Amino acid sequence: MRTIGKELNKPRAVVSTIASDAHTWNLVFLQLLLEEYGFTVRNLGACVPVEELVAGCLKERPQLLVLSTVNGHGLIEAPGYIRQVRERAELRSLAVVIGGKLNVEGTVADDDIQMLLRLGFDGVFATADSVREFQRFLTHLGRAAAG
Repeated sequence: MRTIGKELNKPRAVVSTIASDAHTWNLVFLQLLLEEYGFTVRNLGACVPVEELVAGCLKERPQLLVLSTVNGHGLIEAPGYIRQVRERAELRSLAVVIGGKLNVEGTVADDDIQMLLRLGFDGVFATADSVREFQRFLTHLGRAAAG
């Protein structure tokens, strides 16, 4: 019975990728990392259509949505995902981040990062130091939720 109570008090996260991305190892890594930071994680898996992602967030009511992509098409698909998430009043305050290999070149221009932030992402992690940057984000998010 205590375990159930503890699970209910944990922050929740949804981990997903975009519709064109069939990779899953990145999602498993993120799930394990988030669990280390105290989150209960719902991993939606690979090739997730935006409608399924929004439905999953509405059902789970997470504090964090993590989109991860390694196929190089994140910059193409991410704008549609964040628009549909932010269109839902219930999800407007949801912290949403994206990371991974967002284009086929591997290096993401600052203009592209700023565009994703303007569209509504709370964090964009697309550098060689992304894991550490994401860990700092999680630490800050945890402090903000606690205080």
